[in-house]
Amino acid sequence: MSIKENIIHESLRLFSLKGFSSTSITDILEATGASKGGFYNHFKSKEELFYAVLEHARHIWRERVLTDLDQVDQPLDKISKLLENYRDMYLIDSEDIPGGCIFITLAVELADKYPHLANEVNQGLSGFKTMLNNLLNDARNQGVLKGNTSTEAVTEMVFASMLGASMMYSVDKSTENLRHTIDAIIQYLNS
Repeated sequence: MSIKENIIHESLRLFSLKGFSSTSITDILEATGASKGGFYNHFKSKEELFYAVLEHARHIWRERVLTDLDQVDQPLDKISKLLENYRDMYLIDSEDIPGGCIFITLAVELADKYPHLANEVNQGLSGFKTMLNNLLNDARNQGVLKGNTSTEAVTEMVFASMLGASMMYSVDKSTENLRHTIDAIIQYLNS
């Protein structure tokens, strides 16, 4: 792993645990063993590092949550697979995101202090909601969901439930509670 990759990786871990504001450059230097010059050789500022960390976090999310989604044909089955991957391959990743879902951590923290950075995080969350809604629309169009089903309402419920599961897991680290919550969402979708 290069110095730059190590800085991004360790910063992701620190931002996940402490947030962006509470993570200092000194914290990053201590975690990586890099010098100040080594840091600034790769990043002009902590904000520039934020964008690199966010891109790395998005890559991890896509790699884990979207795994094998193309192997599933039915839209509701795709959402179930996505939820299972989110639970089993993403949220429990204590190596990369020991504090839980980095996007939730950053969205909540940055909203007031750094709205332009929060907007970057929220773009990804909005894109994910659009993806869920598109899958639900596909299910309705295929007759799997009743024609009068509000896919927007179901999207909001699934999304909010995932956020709640993430928040609770970041607090209690209970894989049993996480499994129960995600299974409840899947059961709801299948009913």
